[in-house]
Amino acid sequence: MKWTVQRYVLREVVQTWLAVTGVLVAILVSNQLSRVLGQAADNQYGRRVVFDLIALGALMNLSIIVPVGLLLAVVLTLGRLYHDSEMAALQACGFGPSRLLPPLFGFAAVIAVGLAWLAFVQVPQADREAQLLRQSALKEAQFGQLDAGRFRSFSGGDAVFYAERVDQEGVLHNVFVQRESDGRIEVALAETATYSKAAPNGAHLVTLFNGRRYEGIPGSDDFRVIEFREHGIPISTPAEVLGTKDPDTKPTRELLGSNAPADIAQLQFRASTPIMALVLTLVAVPLSRLRPRQGRYARVGFAIVVYFVYSNLLSATKVWLEKGELAPAIGVWWVHLAALALGLYLLLRDARTA
Repeated sequence: MKWTVQRYVLREVVQTWLAVTGVLVAILVSNQLSRVLGQAADNQYGRRVVFDLIALGALMNLSIIVPVGLLLAVVLTLGRLYHDSEMAALQACGFGPSRLLPPLFGFAAVIAVGLAWLAFVQVPQADREAQLLRQSALKEAQFGQLDAGRFRSFSGGDAVFYAERVDQEGVLHNVFVQRESDGRIEVALAETATYSKAAPNGAHLVTLFNGRRYEGIPGSDDFRVIEFREHGIPISTPAEVLGTKDPDTKPTRELLGSNAPADIAQLQFRASTPIMALVLTLVAVPLSRLRPRQGRYARVGFAIVVYFVYSNLLSATKVWLEKGELAPAIGVWWVHLAALALGLYLLLRDARTA
């Protein structure tokens, strides 16, 4: 009977976990879709970039979704057993809730191993790829192919470009360029222009042909007019701002042995993800106990509150560690110990009242 009941409960938990996690992932992807599409509209990202950012974002947030999905799966499954009086029948046969802990912990251990792989390996890599992808997409949108019939700004708005039309060979016609430097305004008008993408030094080049350039300070008579046959305007591209100093994107091997508070906080925060799955499983078993005539979903609200308090305390502790306001020896571990103490207290309380 022991193995039969444990397999039955474990099967129900696994099925519920898959369903709950699937729903949470769908909600997450829909939210990310609207957010990424908004960014794409503002920054003119390409279609491929949008899908890649959504996929990377979903991967990074799996470490958040999986633990809460596991907590809700256990609470929902055991809550149904209590509601349908199946747990009462099992307790009458001497099979209490505590005897369900071994199979549930076995399943939670498998989940914790997967979460450890995500937190220590995949999430930092995905975070770095997402940041690089955003930078690349933003640069490509800002310094990509110049379109005819609309104004394009560069260098934070200090340079404005416009071309009336572009022919089949990519030559721009009736070109207008305005630049500002040290308070001086430069306006260039040209019959034609060509545009080349990044040179080896990282600069883009707009070459104007057969035109006139006006230089001066607005409101003063200090200006000059220059006619030219060919005039090159270099446009520097923004440098990559992502480096190895961001702890979120650092590989775990670089965090190990580091004495920097930010690196210590990041390493402990990554280790918290699999620990959280195990502790939440322990808390979920006594938390799912229902009183007579309570609805099967009565404990779901309490479970969500426990998760948010737990996760928010971990996030706050990470910030305290980064600022050096908390000793690394204490770190995030006190939060896990507090949650573990809560789970053990609930288990002992239920054992006394059983």
